[in-house]
Amino acid sequence: MESKYPRIAVDVSGGDHGAAALVPGAIKAAKSRPMALKLVGKQEEIKQELSKLNLEGIDYEIIHANEVADMDDKPSHIMRKKKSTSVQMACELVKEGFADGVVSAGNTGMTLACGIFNLGRIKGIERPGLAAFLPRKEHPLVLIDVGANVDSKPRHLVQFAVMAEVLARDVLDVQEPRVGLLNIGEEQGKGNAQVNEAQPLMEKTSLNFVGNVEGREVFAGDVDVAVCDGFVGNIALKLSEGLGVTFSSILKSELKRGVFSKLGALLASSAFKRFRKTLDYEEHGGAPLLGLNGTVFVCHGSAGSKAVSKAMDMTAKFIEKEANEDIKRNLEANPEITRFKRLKKFLYPGSREQGGEEEEHAES
Repeated sequence: MESKYPRIAVDVSGGDHGAAALVPGAIKAAKSRPMALKLVGKQEEIKQELSKLNLEGIDYEIIHANEVADMDDKPSHIMRKKKSTSVQMACELVKEGFADGVVSAGNTGMTLACGIFNLGRIKGIERPGLAAFLPRKEHPLVLIDVGANVDSKPRHLVQFAVMAEVLARDVLDVQEPRVGLLNIGEEQGKGNAQVNEAQPLMEKTSLNFVGNVEGREVFAGDVDVAVCDGFVGNIALKLSEGLGVTFSSILKSELKRGVFSKLGALLASSAFKRFRKTLDYEEHGGAPLLGLNGTVFVCHGSAGSKAVSKAMDMTAKFIEKEANEDIKRNLEANPEITRFKRLKKFLYPGSREQGGEEEEHAES
């Protein structure tokens, strides 16, 4: 009998720590929120980690995978030569209806390739986007794309925005998320051709689009969703993570410099704990791959059990909220963004199309 709770396939062999982080993280999440676990990986490793844990009341199943996708494996090699890897089998479980979502800490490109190959894309989405949660004083900022596509066209940015708006609303509970286009200035005409072409497309949608937003403003709470291509987004994400770690290290060193500093740190210890928690990327666990016909969350390769647990929790919420169905409804409400031929007619009424990329993507 299938579980009535979200069924999540966990790629136990992925990431730097493998089963040692993925199994405890998954079990911890299942204790805090009802879910059914499909633990996919090497059976003996999974059993060894499970033997260390209290499994009372946990709904789990072990699915043996013969092969492991290494972090330096190329996605093309995995798809051709390693067809029984844990990440592929996890995606297959979703495809065949035995699971509702996947959580993996493996290579992002490989997970994306397996997701596209096994699950396919939501109709109207040309390229899936990888979203991340950046810490802020209030709710986190959704940044998309953070690495799935290093070269994106303007229409892809609009599709990223449509998907991320649903993520902010359904998972972060933000009402009417404000969507901004990450740029080097607020004024129209700023930036490269990509963002200049994307802005009028954004304005034509039903999104709560607030225009261009500079990097320094995204942490101030001016927007709830910041949109960019994967090249810019990946740099922004890793710069933010590095800055948070460095800032915490500097603060810690300064607080140890003298007696009064140590006394002040002791008195403010609870505030510092909250501060560290706010900056901790593991608090949000993973990054969802949006645009697939199935729910896929990718954890940081170095993710520990805490990050895995948080990723599992967000995956379960994404499934329970039927966020993919909301993405489809968003696309239906904005049909012009899903095909380049329609976009051109929408922006330039009466224009004549003359083959090339416009017609190619109209039929894709």
